[in-house]
Amino acid sequence: MAWDLAVELIHATVQLEQPLGDGTRTVGTGFLIAETAPDGTPRTVLVTANHVLAKMPGAEARIGYRIANPDGSWSYSPQTLRIRDADGAKLWTQHPSRDVAAISIKAPNEFAKAAIPLSWLAQDDTFQVNQVGAGDEMMALGFPRGLAANQAGFPILRSGRVASFPIAPAQVFPTFLLDFTVFPGNSGGPVFMSQAARRRVGADEGRDVQFIAGLLTQQVELNSERLEIGIVTHAKFIRETMALMDNPHAPITQARNEVVTGAKAASAEEAVSREY
Repeated sequence: MAWDLAVELIHATVQLEQPLGDGTRTVGTGFLIAETAPDGTPRTVLVTANHVLAKMPGAEARIGYRIANPDGSWSYSPQTLRIRDADGAKLWTQHPSRDVAAISIKAPNEFAKAAIPLSWLAQDDTFQVNQVGAGDEMMALGFPRGLAANQAGFPILRSGRVASFPIAPAQVFPTFLLDFTVFPGNSGGPVFMSQAARRRVGADEGRDVQFIAGLLTQQVELNSERLEIGIVTHAKFIRETMALMDNPHAPITQARNEVVTGAKAASAEEAVSREY
């Protein structure tokens, strides 16, 4: 492929923050997706974890845009993003069962151009077609504890191995585990696979693999101990959330009822106590 997904997503990923009035702030990560509205006009959609916006009590957040300067440098230029109306009602759309949110925004022209195409999000069969599974390496972008990679406000790129099996289909396994440490500020960041990433033993090395697998939503904790494992929500639910923006009755995935015989193993989701 001629394009580099890591670089494209770095440009499309932004820091979201809201001062809390006591000298602290709540911080999260989001990324921009370009799509077409029902009337045929292009639009830019900000995607993040629902809890990132829900934990911001004020009506306005700040979105960390970056501006390219003529000399090749970059400037950090955050702008106001209204997330609630005058009555305090949320302006974003949330998925009814997963921790995903989407909101249409007016981004600066250069940033609107950086929004990634909707088609780059994994489809229902992407994991099976590309033989993606436990041990494969994925990358994640975010702002751990509000830290950026530099003064220009670019996100920090990290990587980890897929740490659960099986990881598809999303209808049965709506989330999967990634072996890397999650910090406050990482939530809402994109998780993706690039053809440059190292594959597990037995994978098809000749296949070009680049897609957005989902977004980071939680950190696994058990008995107040951080296990240094992140939970990723499948991209399928990002697609569904964006569909709900225009049609509240759009079809969504209904998780299958789990059939168990005898004792049931404790899952990572059940062990989660913190949303980052």
